[in-house]
Amino acid sequence: MDSLEFFLVISQFFREALPLRMILLLIACQRAGGRIHLTQEEMATVLDVARPKVTEALGEIMHHGIVFKVKRGVYQFNPPYSYRVAEYIPGTETTPAEYTKVEQHKTINTIRNDQSLPELVRYPSLEKMREEIAKLRSERAAERAQRRRARAQRQEKGTS
Repeated sequence: MDSLEFFLVISQFFREALPLRMILLLIACQRAGGRIHLTQEEMATVLDVARPKVTEALGEIMHHGIVFKVKRGVYQFNPPYSYRVAEYIPGTETTPAEYTKVEQHKTINTIRNDQSLPELVRYPSLEKMREEIAKLRSERAAERAQRRRARAQRQEKGTS
């Protein structure tokens, strides 16, 4: 199960299309336990963008603690954002189901104990993302008000 609240928050927070598209790609490619085996070159190919753009978007996503790099070509979703406990493998519809036990709490403990990871990765917070959304909205409202004032001043000068 992917966190529905997470989908709501990222759809509000990530205004740029590429980071949002990348999050959707990462969700689609994750395996049980939240591991993502995908290189940046593969991401660039799938998303049809230049590799530097992928690096930039991935950096933004990682900055917010959504995923982190395990090693080259392997990323990990932060468990609170995606509890993927099963995966669909095309072509296996007629074979008996095979189950793999995923110890999500071990992943969480590993993440929390890794002092090299940023605090936001070790202790992710949808509340922090909500605060950032509110700050973004406030900044945009201030910018719009500034543009309205500037427009009004130009009109005033034009009529006098």
